[in-house]
Amino acid sequence: MAELSGKRIELLRELIPGLTRVAVLIHGANPFAKPLVDEVQASTKRVGIRLQILDVRHPQEVEAAFSAMTTERAGAVIVQTVLAAWQTAELALRHRLPSVYFQRTFVESGGLMSVGANLADMHRRTATYVDKILKGAKPRDLPVEQPTKFEFVINLKTAKALRLTIPPSLLLRADHVIE
Repeated sequence: MAELSGKRIELLRELIPGLTRVAVLIHGANPFAKPLVDEVQASTKRVGIRLQILDVRHPQEVEAAFSAMTTERAGAVIVQTVLAAWQTAELALRHRLPSVYFQRTFVESGGLMSVGANLADMHRRTATYVDKILKGAKPRDLPVEQPTKFEFVINLKTAKALRLTIPPSLLLRADHVIE
C-alpha cells in the first residue's frame, strides 16, 4: 500500500538518523508501482532524502539493481517488487542495505523490516466475501474494502548481521520481532 510509504521512510530515518539516500525497488508493470513511487517521492522530498528508483521486471535483474544501489550509496532500500523474497533479502544483506518490505514473508525470508497489511486478516475477510457470494450475494453489490489491520515486523537476526542496533522505540512498536 503506497499510503504507508511515509511510515516506511519514518521508520528508516528512526533506525538510521543520518539517512540521506533511499533506493526503491519496484516492478514497473505492477499497477501499484506508480502510486508507490509518487508517495515515496512526496515523503522523501518533505524530509530531504534523495531517492533512487530501480525498475526490475525479471529475477535476473535484481542483482544488478542492488549493485546500482551500492554504487549510488543508498543507505537503505524499500522493496515493492514481489520477485523472489529470499533473493532480495539475501542481496540486501550482502550489500549491507537495511531493507523495508510490504509483507511479513519478506522479513521471514531475511529482510530487516516490513510494514503492511496483515495478510491473515485479509484472508479471513476474503472468506467472508466468498461466504456471502455462496449464499447468493452478487459480487457487484458488495462494497470494496481496504485493509484495516496492519503489522510492523522486525528481524533481529538480520539487524545483527547488518550490525544495526534497533532502537527500543521501534522494538516497542513492532507487532512481531523475529529473534
